[in-house]
Amino acid sequence: MARSQETFNKKEAEKKRAKKRQEKDQKKEDRKANAKDSDNEFVLAYVDENGNISNTPPDPRRMIKVREEDIQLGVPKHDAIVQGAVRNGIVTFFNDSKGYGFIKDTTTQESVFVHLNGLVDQIKENNKVSFEVEMGPKGLNAIQVKLVK
Repeated sequence: MARSQETFNKKEAEKKRAKKRQEKDQKKEDRKANAKDSDNEFVLAYVDENGNISNTPPDPRRMIKVREEDIQLGVPKHDAIVQGAVRNGIVTFFNDSKGYGFIKDTTTQESVFVHLNGLVDQIKENNKVSFEVEMGPKGLNAIQVKLVK
């Protein structure tokens, strides 16, 4: 007499799946039975002055008219970089063995990449320097980097 190929665990797993399927069908039938006529119902959502969504309309006295062309989507574009203008900054990181580092501009507080080829004087971390910028393939590059005494 041949034994059944299904083990006890397989039978139990199949029973659980069937029970879940049955519960899911039951919930689906309940939703259909209790569903209201959703074609006539709709929900309005308003955005207040702080950007929060609410269900009450905003006060018309506090509304501000916004022109469509004033709305910016995405990251605002940088202003044109002034090429050749001398900037001042502090060296935040410089690796002599690899030949690159970063300078933090004192006025704009942005970090500018510097390569060994753009140096006029030897620099170290925390040195005050003056430099010019040019746009490289990955962002701003410092050139003509000189120590400020």
